[in-house]
Amino acid sequence: MINHGVWPADDVPVAKMTDEQWESTRRANLDAVIYVCRAAIPNIKEGGTIVAGVLDRGQRGEAFHADYAATKGAVISITKSLAVELAPKITINCVAPGGSIRKCHKSRWNGKRERGNGRSKRTIPLGRIASAEELPGRFSFLSSPLAATFTGEILNVNGGSVLCG
Repeated sequence: MINHGVWPADDVPVAKMTDEQWESTRRANLDAVIYVCRAAIPNIKEGGTIVAGVLDRGQRGEAFHADYAATKGAVISITKSLAVELAPKITINCVAPGGSIRKCHKSRWNGKRERGNGRSKRTIPLGRIASAEELPGRFSFLSSPLAATFTGEILNVNGGSVLCG
């Protein structure tokens, strides 16, 4: 499982984003995925799987956080590329939560501020995002024999938020 990343907390438009922020986010969120895959793939036995966590921003973007969204979108692209490259020996898929309720998100979804730079719960068909307790099962599913015919897929666990934007 590859599930890491940095999300710079300050809202920064691309026109004002520093090279340092762009490079730091890219290195942590994208380059690290390549390094992990390069190290892991030779050691994964036939029938093995890789699962990457990406958040929905990789599919829908995020204003003032283009660095984060771009890197997660690139991880989706790497996943699809590796799905073809590694088949039929290894499967690789993504889990894309809509921002689970965990420590770094609680301040953004506390009833005082709408989620995701103004996106409200009304833009999510199910009206809620996944809880931190709900996510491990989604990763486990994609790692299990039940998902043996899945590869290059994005399992959206975001209440339908990518349907609306």
